[in-house]
Amino acid sequence: MDGTVALLKTSLVCVGDEVDESIKYFHRLFWTFPPCVDGTHLYGKYGGTLLLAIAQDRNSNILPVAFALVEGENAESLAFFLPHLCQHVTPQEEILVISDRHNCVKATLEAPDSGWQSPHAYQAYCIRHVAANFALSFKDQDARRMLVNAAYAKTEAEFDYGFDIMRTKNPAMCDWANRLEYDTWTQHQDGGSRFGYMTMNISECVYSVLKGTRNLPVTTLVKSTYGRLAELFVIRGYQSEYTVAETTLTGNFSLGTYRVSLRDRTCDYGYFQALHYPCCHAIASCAQS
Repeated sequence: MDGTVALLKTSLVCVGDEVDESIKYFHRLFWTFPPCVDGTHLYGKYGGTLLLAIAQDRNSNILPVAFALVEGENAESLAFFLPHLCQHVTPQEEILVISDRHNCVKATLEAPDSGWQSPHAYQAYCIRHVAANFALSFKDQDARRMLVNAAYAKTEAEFDYGFDIMRTKNPAMCDWANRLEYDTWTQHQDGGSRFGYMTMNISECVYSVLKGTRNLPVTTLVKSTYGRLAELFVIRGYQSEYTVAETTLTGNFSLGTYRVSLRDRTCDYGYFQALHYPCCHAIASCAQS
């Protein structure tokens, strides 16, 4: 299919002490489809790990955008996946990567040839994983909640208030938190790059979309991901709601904004539901979808 990117990496076979150049084994595979990081283990005969890159659109729909079938979630497989993701899917600047502070993820993102260094991309930490590490040192039931509340604070004053409560409770908690750069785990100093997303939880929502694919052979697995995504994009487009703005005076329309629901077949202007065929605002929404 035009626009699809599929990159296969093979490994050589050794027979005794010599390499057999006539035989190559499957090693890793990266693919992404034109419509469009976490890992989930594969079941069945072949094993391995399916790495996913997941995005969220303006209507808060969660969509997988790239895949890699690798031997496991390690530094070598991430070094294969992340550069291809940068090159083929996310070439734009100022992308924020929210990770779990795993050493192999950090090392891969910071590698000189990864493509994920500033100003192309910045790193931040999933507050759920930060809080889990924090709870290993501070067993108090309220300690974790106080750290999370401080992380979610949207203003400096709100953050200082929460941090002061932690300091009153136990100064060592603040000392622990201060070992991390504030822009990696707090919302008030993220420069707006998080768009309100503090965790990696959206990856877990995708597993239901891929249910039943994780025990398939490689070729069938790739076909299955395409079929699931094609169906998902149609459903998401059908359910989407849009706000359409008139930018020039045309006909009877004023320079206002109109809400369109493709699912309910309605438009604020009234034509869509009254005449039962798409008005210009609905058509604009369909084109965007």
